[in-house]
Amino acid sequence: MSQSDKNSFSSSVIVEPSEIRSQTSERSARKPRRFPIGIGVARILAFFLLIAALTLLTDRIINTGLRSVQTSTYGVLNRIVSGQANADIVISGSSRAWVHYDPREISSATGMSVFNIGQNGTQSDIQLAMLKTYLKHNRKPKLIIHNLDLYSLQTSKEVYEVARYIPYLKEQPLYETLQKVYPHASRWKALPLYGHLVEDARFNWLIGLKAFVGMQPREDHIEGFVPRHLHWTGDFEKFKEQNPEGVRFEMTSEGTKCIEEIAEICRSEGVPLLFAYSPEYKPMQEIEVNRREIFDQFRDIAARYDVPLWDFSDSPVCLDRDLFYNSQHLNHQGASQFSRELALRLAAGIREKIIKTGM
Repeated sequence: MSQSDKNSFSSSVIVEPSEIRSQTSERSARKPRRFPIGIGVARILAFFLLIAALTLLTDRIINTGLRSVQTSTYGVLNRIVSGQANADIVISGSSRAWVHYDPREISSATGMSVFNIGQNGTQSDIQLAMLKTYLKHNRKPKLIIHNLDLYSLQTSKEVYEVARYIPYLKEQPLYETLQKVYPHASRWKALPLYGHLVEDARFNWLIGLKAFVGMQPREDHIEGFVPRHLHWTGDFEKFKEQNPEGVRFEMTSEGTKCIEEIAEICRSEGVPLLFAYSPEYKPMQEIEVNRREIFDQFRDIAARYDVPLWDFSDSPVCLDRDLFYNSQHLNHQGASQFSRELALRLAAGIREKIIKTGM
């Protein structure tokens, strides 16, 4: 072997291992690193814990915000559960109580403070739960006026805007009543954000987020009362045309028991109770097939519990369509006129009681 061949051989021997090492190093660099299984599980667990913490925090922020609202619907509910209502006269019932009884008119005539806990879209079971909640947190009123309507002998098959009650599920009467209507209500209580995401079609949770940073809703309630600045809609004419043989309202034993329990609670608490049937558009009364049967039940309960029943079905208000926005609900003008009529009768009764008892 010549010297040049030796040099060539030596050179090839020196270069080849270097290339091999370089290629091996590149393959090693491209090979993914493997972590122990425990580290991977820990990372997954940490991720889900973070999501859970954020969900819980968001739920807490929304509910805290809603419970801090001082105006509108949530403002009324918050005054009830925080014991800040404390009125002499409490108005209870459904949407007809909510929009018919103007506390300003009643207070002006009687000299007493008035608070309206009527709840839109509710039946007697929810109204009973709200009354229990009010009495639990506030001082004993001097009078409770519970407004009756043709749905009073029914209980809820569903609850209008049920999401509004989610921040108050710790109120046992309300929670137990909602659970009867919605068996899955326990999930609203146990799972953060579940109720807001599943039931809140109106995105009320946004009100909570805004309130948490100090943004309050516009005030549209007056001591719980909502004046409706609306005009006759014409829906009644369509309804009457669709029901040429009239309309029948359901009566159930459960609904009757709720009205009886309202009377029983007031009797046991020593709080005077007045049943009232606020004005209803006269032509509507004429197509209510079982109206007399329903009123017979009202009178029976009132008699058994010694509760006065004031029926305003013959009030002049009932004849004036301009005072209604539909057959069941008064607009703000109708509510003012009816509330004055009720208030004057209340004031006369209060004066008579003072004269008789020397109070």
